[in-house]
Amino acid sequence: MNHFSRMLNKQIQLKITGNRFKGILTDYGNDILVLFDGQTFFYIPLMHVQKVILSEKDNDDINKTEELLFSQEDSPISYRSILNNAKGLNIQVHILGKETLHGTILHVLSDYIVFYSPVYKLIYIPLAHLKWLTLHEQHTPYSLQPNLPDTPSFSRSFEEQLKKFEDKIAVFDMGEDPDKIGLLKNGKGNLIELINANGETVYFKLNHVKSVYFP
Repeated sequence: MNHFSRMLNKQIQLKITGNRFKGILTDYGNDILVLFDGQTFFYIPLMHVQKVILSEKDNDDINKTEELLFSQEDSPISYRSILNNAKGLNIQVHILGKETLHGTILHVLSDYIVFYSPVYKLIYIPLAHLKWLTLHEQHTPYSLQPNLPDTPSFSRSFEEQLKKFEDKIAVFDMGEDPDKIGLLKNGKGNLIELINANGETVYFKLNHVKSVYFP
């Protein structure tokens, strides 16, 4: 990680899946980077970083700040520690396309998080597909008063959690693909089996699932 230590507190450009960022690298860990663009801290899992460019330009166009959100004293940051520190706070996450989700992390499990959205309610997001997150301190989503639900117990793994919802209507990947909305018939193993609105049986890989919620 010495290459990132040389970039610390300098302006960089990042390319990740579907997004580009420019800002000051304010912190990093073995699996996460923290970028400040002058207004917002972006917490970006390193697994999604495709390219990093150290900017030769002056950093004067970005106002530096001493405050690091979700900070940890005397210990390196990590993707999991950032997620745990963000629990219960108003955050924004990006998982696919141009859409971002506003809400709160309720639980951090072995390979997924349980995210509460005032719009979609409980969303299950595999850790491997969360592209970035940031904190919204100034307001709650949609100016609603926090009213987090009482949640049941959750399975440790994403696959085990899906098994609990077999024979229920599921919306995978926020419904961008109509074939990923339907009756979940089998959530076991690497293939998801779903009956779509036309009564057709659709199969897709579990490790490609970016999110799921159950209306």
